[in-house]
Amino acid sequence: MTFHAYMLRCSDGSYYLGHTDNLEYRVAQHQAGEVEGYTQKRRPVSLVWQQDFGTRNEALSAEQQIKGWSRKKKEALIAGDWNEIRLLARKSFDTGLRQAQPLLRTNGTMEQVQSPSPVIVLVRPQLGENIGKAARAMLNFGLTEMRLVSPRDGWPNPDAGPSAAGADVVLDKAKVFETLADAVSDCAHVYATTVRKRGVTKPVVTPEEAAREIHEAAGRSAYVFGPERSGLETEDVALARKILTVPINPEFGSLNLAQAVILCAYEWSKQAGLEQPTVVDLGEPAPQAELEGMIDQFETLLEGAGYFFPPDRAPATKRTLRNLLTKPGWNHLEVRTLRGVLSALGNPRAR
Repeated sequence: MTFHAYMLRCSDGSYYLGHTDNLEYRVAQHQAGEVEGYTQKRRPVSLVWQQDFGTRNEALSAEQQIKGWSRKKKEALIAGDWNEIRLLARKSFDTGLRQAQPLLRTNGTMEQVQSPSPVIVLVRPQLGENIGKAARAMLNFGLTEMRLVSPRDGWPNPDAGPSAAGADVVLDKAKVFETLADAVSDCAHVYATTVRKRGVTKPVVTPEEAAREIHEAAGRSAYVFGPERSGLETEDVALARKILTVPINPEFGSLNLAQAVILCAYEWSKQAGLEQPTVVDLGEPAPQAELEGMIDQFETLLEGAGYFFPPDRAPATKRTLRNLLTKPGWNHLEVRTLRGVLSALGNPRAR
């Protein structure tokens, strides 16, 4: 059987990524508005890119990878411009899943990179609002695959959307399972999150340790979270390979669902190459000569104001002033600005 990763261009100019084993039928569903969620509200849609894969996991990994790409990089993929894709990849990390690169054609060849992104499994979640908040936490840190085990109020749940705050792609693709065993059947590494002892003897790791193991491991991994009120049951924990917990106040060990998800997702993201917020160039530090000019100007103004008194304390006071003014690492513009302030104070003019 052949599986397909595909990209649709929506009426608002945005792009939608998906995967399927029947491309023609799935695209027709999107075009007819039969797929609830993102594309249903943004028709008409058109197929702009697709690639065939031998397994569903490979197609899913391609979908997840490309979903995190910038708009320019997606458009380069549509155009088949691999030189531009490589150039954009060098300029910035992909917002998404660099550790989950699939078998993706980049130069007529296939490249295999292991360590797909982990899935988030919510066992018997009670409130749609909390599912939405968990989806929001996931997408902030590059995770997109949510699995729900017997949600109390069924699925889909209208209360989830507003709480997701735009993380619709996570909710649209959420899958429902009857049992936890079914939900993690394709996962080789399963981490049960709990702050309570469950009478199960298993290795215990922190979110940081679990994230490190997931990035180094082959095969799929899953973080498993229990119901809001009581957490995972002993039977749930028994299915996991390891227990994941965090140091927490023994007098108040109560994290809400989204908080627990974000702890794990953040630790995983630290090694996933997500984009950092834009770094502002602070400018080159001003040359020493400019700093000396500023310090001299300060001292001249202060001497005129009689600040250095008594005279025998003047050298120590000037040293303190010099230490104060050389600490910040002023750049050229900042030195000029401050000297302008000093000049205005020394020669006030009526406006």
